[in-house]
Amino acid sequence: MPSTTIDGITTHYEVSGTGPPLLMFSPGGFNATLGNWASHGIYRRTKLLAHLTERYTCITFDRRESGSSGGRIERVTWGHYVRQGKGLLDHLGIARAHLMGGCVGCSIAARFAVSHPDTVASMVLYSPAGGARYRLTQHARFQQHAAFVAEHGLEQVVDRAKRSTASFSDDPCVGPWATVIRTDAEFAAAYSTFDQDRYQFILSGLVRTMFDRDTVPGPEPEDLLQLDVPTLVVPGQDRSHATSAARYLHECLAGSEYWDVPVADQTEETAPARVLRFLDAVRLLDTVGSLRV
Repeated sequence: MPSTTIDGITTHYEVSGTGPPLLMFSPGGFNATLGNWASHGIYRRTKLLAHLTERYTCITFDRRESGSSGGRIERVTWGHYVRQGKGLLDHLGIARAHLMGGCVGCSIAARFAVSHPDTVASMVLYSPAGGARYRLTQHARFQQHAAFVAEHGLEQVVDRAKRSTASFSDDPCVGPWATVIRTDAEFAAAYSTFDQDRYQFILSGLVRTMFDRDTVPGPEPEDLLQLDVPTLVVPGQDRSHATSAARYLHECLAGSEYWDVPVADQTEETAPARVLRFLDAVRLLDTVGSLRV
């Protein structure tokens, strides 16, 4: 798997398929690996990636602090995730691409479009993470990790992370940097001796600013309302992917399309076809527009 360094952090990525570029922000919370597009929940069931690569060049990658990518102890923001995606496009020499986000990847894709609208040909926001229960779950997870650190210290976080394969979602005690602890011995050593008070400040600031609303975290609604990017929104329907989150994005994004289909009816037969129909229509409009110019 190829890799590059973006913002001082290693990013592992994969490019597959042929056609216009499609940058894909992985589902999976704090374990957002490129493999999730083939193995995670609804994306496994619908086989979206396999179908998309037939007509698009799909760029998938391990988000920082996930999979084989690196990380850094800091108050991570949505802007950090956007920088990683933009840096990957720059590394590949791609000036403009379609974006697709799954789960919390929708927040990053939308924030990316706000920051770099001229770079974005269109967006597919599939099963966006959000809703009141989602926010409460994230805050509870960070509180549990902070309590473990306060009682046992960072050395015990390292020990616990190395003795398991559990993600932050499965075991909050291992924290959001668990994957990097397991894959980078130098990082693990520095983590274990990091100032504990400073670490607690980073945690509290991270969760407070990243998960600050009961809709879709990430981009501000006032910024979304000004976007003019063709968008398809596909709803989720559970505790972490509230249907209200998808409706919120549809309402904020002028001219967006909303695929009003229950999750149970989002199948391999229906979902890839709907996403490809949207992407192909945008591609056709771009072609006609360039011909007119």
